[in-house]
Amino acid sequence: MKFPRSQRLIGAASFGLAALAGVAAHAGGASYPVAEKSVAQLRADLLSGRVTSVGLVQAYLARIKAIDRAGPRLRSIIALNPRALADARHSDDERRRHHLRGPLEGIPVLVKDNIETDDGTATTAGSLALKDNVTHRDAPVARRLKDAGAIILGKTNLSEWANIRSNQSISGWSAIGGLVRNPYVLDRGACGSSAGTGAAIAASLAAAGVGTETDGSVTCPSSINGLAGLKPTVGLVSRTHIVPISHSQDTAGPMGRGVEDVAILLTAMAGSDPADPVTSEADAHRTDYAGALAAADLKGKRLGVLTYATGLSPDVDAVFARALETLKAHGADVIEIKDYKPPSDLGDKESLVLRTELKIDLNAYLVSTPAAVKTRTLAGVIAFNSAHPRETALFGQDNFEAAEQTKGLADPAYLAARADSRRLAGPEGIDKLIADNHLDALIAPSYGPASRIDLATGGHVGGRSSTLAAVSGYPHLTVPMGQIDGLPVGLSFIGPAWSEARLLQLGYAYEQASHARKPPTYIPSLEATPRAKTAFAPAK
Repeated sequence: MKFPRSQRLIGAASFGLAALAGVAAHAGGASYPVAEKSVAQLRADLLSGRVTSVGLVQAYLARIKAIDRAGPRLRSIIALNPRALADARHSDDERRRHHLRGPLEGIPVLVKDNIETDDGTATTAGSLALKDNVTHRDAPVARRLKDAGAIILGKTNLSEWANIRSNQSISGWSAIGGLVRNPYVLDRGACGSSAGTGAAIAASLAAAGVGTETDGSVTCPSSINGLAGLKPTVGLVSRTHIVPISHSQDTAGPMGRGVEDVAILLTAMAGSDPADPVTSEADAHRTDYAGALAAADLKGKRLGVLTYATGLSPDVDAVFARALETLKAHGADVIEIKDYKPPSDLGDKESLVLRTELKIDLNAYLVSTPAAVKTRTLAGVIAFNSAHPRETALFGQDNFEAAEQTKGLADPAYLAARADSRRLAGPEGIDKLIADNHLDALIAPSYGPASRIDLATGGHVGGRSSTLAAVSGYPHLTVPMGQIDGLPVGLSFIGPAWSEARLLQLGYAYEQASHARKPPTYIPSLEATPRAKTAFAPAK
């Protein structure tokens, strides 16, 4: 769902960075630091014998203990896979026999805790109502990652129920996991709903991760946490055994510290699933997204600026202007699209679609859960929340209550809203803009910088880039664009259906040209930096 609640100064203050950098595993007696290592680097070191898969898992577990459970206390991870070390030993055995299952062999990854994994952990969507939801089944997206050799290290925290429960929700908070903090500045939000994946991967608590998006929930936490993140075409990745919101807009998506990592994960994740009919075309469209990066180039590419999505702040505009100059300097043609703005009622139509489908889709999911899960319907979840103060301590469940009143998939108002919104966002939106301007992709600032965690006023992250791609079901890639006083902001590449390979090439080319990403600093607050303290004090 959209991220309801969650901007400047830089300083040298950090949160025990020297100690954190020392967290490492041992292979052959040598220290192996995992911080900022890409999937390709980890894979090369596994193949060379510099580190083992067991060593990687141990290193990430030590880092989680030092950063997530103690130290900065990011609270980005809800549960650890109790079988991770056993899976790592199996991977090491496979490698010794020269049997590599895929490009992720032995690589630890994290998945959002609305994605089922067959490892004895519950899939909770952050809610106490699902604390006993141990299904003993893999979502196909998790199974595909495992088949490619990945080790599921654990489940990440999220905005509860993927941020659909209330328009007043606090991004990154769940009743089970608590509040996720931004690793760049700890009193800032990590954006939802895949906040835990965003914060954890930014902090190098795993090699890469998986989030889910209905509208903004992969792209916002990726942008806010200095990551590359891709919301794929709806239908490229299976949604089976993922706690749902909307069959029209839901999809899982890869998140990583670099575009190549995202491409490697997507190659493993993509594919048709007989249990999810919308993926019937996936096998025909999937490709080796990582291999395709070899052809990445900006020269001669036509990129259309969605000017309606700019103007978030003078600082964001300045970073975006520098990004445009980088694109132009490397041969791209940048075309401003000044005469387009999404229809004003698109959001209302989207809301009706999401609420209607939430009731139908969540009821169908809950029926499939184990008998230990006592909430079997949306109405049951609403009653559960009302009876458990922990659930409603910070905000209510207005969206759940509105969804319960919807009239089903045959409701003429729903059918009209779904048809109209998809047409306006897709054929008459993204498709028309690209065709009319002969573009390779649309671009825009992804979001503004992370806002302060504030219970009194919320603090919404500014951004207008996600809705067209979300409603149309088209792909949306964000990559690091720069920082505003230490807080990351991202650059969006948006295209028509099935254009993931092209978007990843464009994002990769920009990434290699800009080198805009910087590691997190774990600053307690911007106001605590030396620069701020000096400025806040009266003149001598």
